[in-house]
Amino acid sequence: MSQKPPIPLMTRIKRGALWFDAWLNSTLYQSGRGLGSAWGWYSEKMKCLRFRGPLRGILDLTSEATTLGTAGGIVMLALALPAFRETEDDWLKTQDLAVTFLDRYGQEVGRRGLHLDDSYKLEDFPDYMIKAALATEDRRFYDHWGIDPIGTMRALMVNTQGGGVVQGGSSITQQLAKNLFLTNERSLERKIKEAFLAVWLEFHLTKDEILKLYLDRAYMGGGAHGVVAAADYYFGKPAKELTLAESAMLAGLFKAPTKYAPHVNLPAARARANEVLRNMVEAGFLTEGQIQTARRNPATPVNRQRETTPDFYLDWAFEQVKALASEKKFGHERVLIVKTPLDTALQRHTEETLENMLRQHGRQYKAGQGAIVVMDVDGAVRTIVGGRDYGQSQFNRATAGLRQPGSSFKPFVYAAALTTNPKLRPNSTVVDRPICLGNWCPQNYGRSFAGAMPLVSALARSINSIPVQMSVEIGKGNAKAGRAVIVDTAKRMGLTHPLTDSSSLPIGAAEVTPIDMAASYAVFANGGKRADPYAAWEVRNSSGEVIYRHDRDTPPKQVLDTRVVNDMNFMLNKVVEEGTGKRAALEGIPAAGKTGTTNGYKDAWFVGYTGNLVASVWYGNDDSRPMNEMTGGTLPAMTWHEVMGLAHQNLEIRPIPGASPANAFRVASSKGQAADQAQAPAQSFLAGTLSRKSYEVLGGIGTLFQSVDRSVTTGKAPEAPGGSAAVDGRRQVAMP
Repeated sequence: MSQKPPIPLMTRIKRGALWFDAWLNSTLYQSGRGLGSAWGWYSEKMKCLRFRGPLRGILDLTSEATTLGTAGGIVMLALALPAFRETEDDWLKTQDLAVTFLDRYGQEVGRRGLHLDDSYKLEDFPDYMIKAALATEDRRFYDHWGIDPIGTMRALMVNTQGGGVVQGGSSITQQLAKNLFLTNERSLERKIKEAFLAVWLEFHLTKDEILKLYLDRAYMGGGAHGVVAAADYYFGKPAKELTLAESAMLAGLFKAPTKYAPHVNLPAARARANEVLRNMVEAGFLTEGQIQTARRNPATPVNRQRETTPDFYLDWAFEQVKALASEKKFGHERVLIVKTPLDTALQRHTEETLENMLRQHGRQYKAGQGAIVVMDVDGAVRTIVGGRDYGQSQFNRATAGLRQPGSSFKPFVYAAALTTNPKLRPNSTVVDRPICLGNWCPQNYGRSFAGAMPLVSALARSINSIPVQMSVEIGKGNAKAGRAVIVDTAKRMGLTHPLTDSSSLPIGAAEVTPIDMAASYAVFANGGKRADPYAAWEVRNSSGEVIYRHDRDTPPKQVLDTRVVNDMNFMLNKVVEEGTGKRAALEGIPAAGKTGTTNGYKDAWFVGYTGNLVASVWYGNDDSRPMNEMTGGTLPAMTWHEVMGLAHQNLEIRPIPGASPANAFRVASSKGQAADQAQAPAQSFLAGTLSRKSYEVLGGIGTLFQSVDRSVTTGKAPEAPGGSAAVDGRRQVAMP
């Protein structure tokens, strides 16, 4: 039997390829026919769902609404996430701290938090008080879900007709959300968070719980938080004994506690109480006849002198205590007595100084706000003034207001340069010349360049090109790497907010707070140690046991080399004595610091220190409107001088490391060198205790007596005071 010849390999491959091609074509054809049949069947079935006329329009609108609603929901979720992060912790537990604050001398200055005994329940408040609050602040409180669109529209209409803010649009729940979680910053972001948190509160608390928390938390002026405290402060009685007239007066404080506080402006408080009574009638809570007695016999507060409480300080101190509590520094203790470094006399003087400065010069400079912080060189905060009027705005500009520091940032650049280059010293020569990083070219205040000068003069004159050159040199030719070193130096010294890297960072294009600036400059004043701001000197529990002490539980940390500190102090002392900060100079007390002015005159700073204290002063406007050419060497330096002058009374003056009085106050004489050397110890003593002007006058008188003595033996006429022998040999630098 003959065998078939084997099929060649190539033939088998060709046959296989033809088979696969035929299979693929057949499959695609059959699939196409199947899909076509399925589409036909689907189309036939869908014909019965086709609509025409009005019904189709309704369906189209519903479809579009669904699409837009889904997209809107995604956007709303993105906006809600930042608000809900505020509630990630056990928010109610973090609020249950009951803290009594004492000043540095052990006197009680205020309280914060909720008291655990909860002695006042909602039903304990007079019916008049609750109705007055609802009629004035949120008439539909029990009907809305946290946000009241009807009330908001009504407020908009009333305000439009009244030509101003006559009625508020925020519900009680929104106001509570702000009090519990947010600040008083006027921004769209805050309002969005407030709205979401209000809805969140409505889902987690009952209406009565929300109203009770609101009555406990609202600021009522005079340092009183909550109706219970306000009833005691203004009328000297328990809240349950309030009359209708007194309830109306207290309810009127919710809107503007300082403006309508009866111990400040009784006529305004009574006029506001009349508005509240009218609101109660309009809301249907009372009749016109029921309010007549209250109108004829208005409330009269107890005879109390105008008192002030350090509310900005206490708000910040409470946040500090809550942070320590979250770190388990106090164990499970919730009732605390905290002794603070607060100096109440200095606090009042600082508040008055800020207000007086703005009253006298605010219109001229077009400045509306300011902030001041004074602290010890180890970070113990003595005073905080977060704005002109706590009653009008509780936003703390001293601790939460992020503003550009301008040239007051330059010491961080100089400190970084001195650290990375040990050969760089205050007398090293630098050249003020044009420099460009990309298309950005910094200019000096006078739009000119001064050429070669000592490093100390560059800082005293606040030259802009030098720190930019330093950023390049620190990075060994790479400006970005140099700025990274500067940022690291600033963070180690105490700036806590993230610094944005930009070419203009070395001349102050960043965001800082006044309290962080004071803490950072304290590193220079204390010899190079980190000085985080703190308010809790000592914490005791309800039994009086010490459970925390700052000096025991927070050891200091060295962050700058003493050589760098000494050189920086020498140069920053010259800023005050010879440079842009001359208005800050103190009589007989060596001081150092730096001015700061931002582009467009939106911010003006002076941050300075002595061997005892550090203070930071800022002026500007909340809406960042430009001021009228205010520089750091004008109102900020004048304010610093006024505040620190009182702060140093009765203090044992300490020297600034590296900036000795002898260096700061030196008299040059071309004659009688032997006599000058013999008197050097006395000169050093006088220089540390007298002002520069007084010291120079006495030096001139001494020279006169010496010349008279010489004239007796030589027969020459004496040289008048102020002659060449008494002239200060330092080069004076004219500054803007």
